[in-house]
Amino acid sequence: MSETKAEYEAGSVAVIERLSFLDRFLPLWLGLAMVIGIGLGRAIPSLAGHINSVQVTSGTPLPIFLGLLVMMYPVLAKVRYDRIGTVTRDRKLLVTSLVLNWIVGPAVMFALAWLLLPNLPTYRTGLIIVGLARCIAMVLIWNDLSGGNREAGAVLVALNSLFQIVAFAFLGYFYLKVLPGWLGLSTEGLNLSIGKIAETVAIFLGIPLVAGYVTRTWGERLKGRDWYETKFLPRLGPFALYGLLYTVVILFALQGHTITARPGDVARIALPLLCYFAIMWFGSFALGRSIGLPYDRTATLAFTAAGNNFELAIAVCIGVFGVTSGEALAGVVGPLIEVPVLVGLVYVSLWAKRRYFPIPVEEKQ
Repeated sequence: MSETKAEYEAGSVAVIERLSFLDRFLPLWLGLAMVIGIGLGRAIPSLAGHINSVQVTSGTPLPIFLGLLVMMYPVLAKVRYDRIGTVTRDRKLLVTSLVLNWIVGPAVMFALAWLLLPNLPTYRTGLIIVGLARCIAMVLIWNDLSGGNREAGAVLVALNSLFQIVAFAFLGYFYLKVLPGWLGLSTEGLNLSIGKIAETVAIFLGIPLVAGYVTRTWGERLKGRDWYETKFLPRLGPFALYGLLYTVVILFALQGHTITARPGDVARIALPLLCYFAIMWFGSFALGRSIGLPYDRTATLAFTAAGNNFELAIAVCIGVFGVTSGEALAGVVGPLIEVPVLVGLVYVSLWAKRRYFPIPVEEKQ
């Protein structure tokens, strides 16, 4: 159906005004969580010992294990799993998205990490893992704000989630061990287990994926889709961000000394992330337009290609390399950069909609 003039102009409403209070100030909350975490780490020297006293599978401390699951579950409860067929029939969008997400995206992050962090192997590894953790979570918010296709966004998120369970460990081993070896790049000191990566992904993505699917299935069966999406999800959704902020507090409580001693490292981690988001979003948006996708699917293609599942990246970095590792720090810096950058790209997307996808003359009447 063609878009009406009112619907078209609705995209001009200030993006910030359309965000919830929690989402609107997320960069501020993340900053406060980091400061609180560093403060706790300095005020309670024994805190690290208490946090690490009880560990669960993958050697992850119990408090962080719970925080990571809380981050992932609400996001996967939002996905409309019964609508996968509506997008899989659009072969042009589906194939393009899969290529961008699973071939182009990881390769771009790999190149940027090695070019910009050649002498910082732990941060470089963390960023490569971020590049492998493809879009879910916040990307649905950016997709909605930009006027992207909601069903296409939700389905691409679901497909990426399923694909990650199958392929993440193999791609991680390829980009962290195999490809550097082919290119003559040194990976000395990198102890990597493909089994450990697979186990971590299965736990921190598999458990919430099953829980999200069961929650939506039974919620809609008992109360209906309207109740589920207008009553239940708005109450459940914020817990993903609560889980993220809680996890950030703990991580920075454990990482505080490293961060305060080397603040420049955070800037070094941020630079390749900024380059990555710009390359992936603008490149994907231009590609979508060039192959004839309408605006809503072009926007969805761009945001799902540029967005990352930083929750999973944090979980893998912690589960494989440890909670106080440089890899974990690189994973945590991810959302700090991604959130404000993608909010800015929503504005760019709405401008591009007016500039390159003008409403048909007959619809203006």
